[in-house]
Amino acid sequence: MSMLLSPPVEVSSQKQVLRKECASHLPALMSMARLQIRRVKLSWTGLLILGHFIYLLGGATVFQFLEREAENKNRQHFQLEKLHFLANYSCLDKPALEEFVKVILQAWEKGVNPSGNSTNPSNWDFSSSFFFAGTVVTTIGYGNLSPSTGSGQVFCVLYALFGIPLNLAFLNHLSTCLSLHLGRLEWGIISMRHQKNTKDFLLMVTFLVLGTMLFLVLPPVLFSHVEGWTYGESFYYAFITLSTIGFGDYVIGTNPQKHYICVYRSLAGIWVIVGLVWLALLLHTGGRLLQQAFRPAHPAGDQEGFPAKQEEGPEAVQCGV
Repeated sequence: MSMLLSPPVEVSSQKQVLRKECASHLPALMSMARLQIRRVKLSWTGLLILGHFIYLLGGATVFQFLEREAENKNRQHFQLEKLHFLANYSCLDKPALEEFVKVILQAWEKGVNPSGNSTNPSNWDFSSSFFFAGTVVTTIGYGNLSPSTGSGQVFCVLYALFGIPLNLAFLNHLSTCLSLHLGRLEWGIISMRHQKNTKDFLLMVTFLVLGTMLFLVLPPVLFSHVEGWTYGESFYYAFITLSTIGFGDYVIGTNPQKHYICVYRSLAGIWVIVGLVWLALLLHTGGRLLQQAFRPAHPAGDQEGFPAKQEEGPEAVQCGV
């Protein structure tokens, strides 16, 4: 009887030995896994830095190739126009003309359009001021208009000091609300290879296309009609504005030869605020999709990956979902 019971005891002792051996090797295996994860993270960080730097170098090269020759032509054309002007008006010497050009530049820097006369629309009526306030808190900063008085400059600093954080909180809250609706659809795109979730994919594409139409495709049609720009110029203005780049080469409501309705620039300011939320969400989603595509797969629920299920916390309740 004792001989029949001895094999289970031997098997149990062997299992205990194996468990001890596994436990002794477990720290080494975990450290190797952590080292591998760190190497992956470091390689991804280095690749991202290198790619960003190469992207900047490539952009600088292309911009230089496209714009430098045009700049030289414009400069030569301007110099020729000055010479022709002096030839036609012999009573005016070159120093006087240079002084007049400086006066024109100073007027332009202060937001006064040199063309037209004193009956041009004011840059500081309520509609234009509302639009300017929006460019301050959104940090677009076209550069075509700025406060010229000392008190206006001081108020602009204080206004931006409190307005920029308020605007960021506002945009973040709206973006969070949209993200709660978009999260499952975004996860549907990422899991297409595994789950074939065609319905979520179509909903995601529909959501992005409708938003793009509403904020980036249709507004340039209106700007093209009102401002007299081409559609390409209007689309360029819309994207440069919503991305907060704000060069200032194209700004709505500044043509002195056109008569705008009083709420035109105010409505444009509202479009900027809402469009910023959409474009921020769009760029954020695109960045996450690219990041997920180039990174190694992570287990479900990992901090760096996507959760398997959207959790409805207090933010969802506040957004009404």
